[in-house]
Amino acid sequence: MKKPKLSHYDDSGAVSMVDVSAKPVSSRSAIARAYVAMPPDVIAALPHNKKGDPLEVARIAGISAAKKTADLIPLCHQLPLSHVAVEFRLDAGGIEITATARTVAQTGVEMEAMTAVSIAALTIYDMTKALNKAIEIREIHLLEKTGGKSGTFRRKSMSSAK
Repeated sequence: MKKPKLSHYDDSGAVSMVDVSAKPVSSRSAIARAYVAMPPDVIAALPHNKKGDPLEVARIAGISAAKKTADLIPLCHQLPLSHVAVEFRLDAGGIEITATARTVAQTGVEMEAMTAVSIAALTIYDMTKALNKAIEIREIHLLEKTGGKSGTFRRKSMSSAK
């Protein structure tokens, strides 16, 4: 059995962008998650933020970030995104952020989904830090990816302790 290796290095060990030119185009998707932990008083103040609705601003920031992933992550390919969605679920301890990205391309969209939740979480922090600087961004991870040679990946445990 062939031992897995990091994909962004050539045979000599130099950093290299993966050549996907020989890979077939296929439909691909990815879902990522992040969690922003904050006290209940900050959650209650979300609708009253003077800068605007933090969740809607974070949604736009996450979608925009997904579209700029190749500019932010040096060895990512530029992808024609066909869909990006950023969703929020509030609970007593904070905000769960989920991003879905889709494309029809030669490589996957995991980094676009991960970038979307990361930037959405940072935007929420930016818009609420005046109320509490101890807000935490936690648990950024891939939940699922589909398509490509490696097929479907689903995280075994999609729930995490908050």
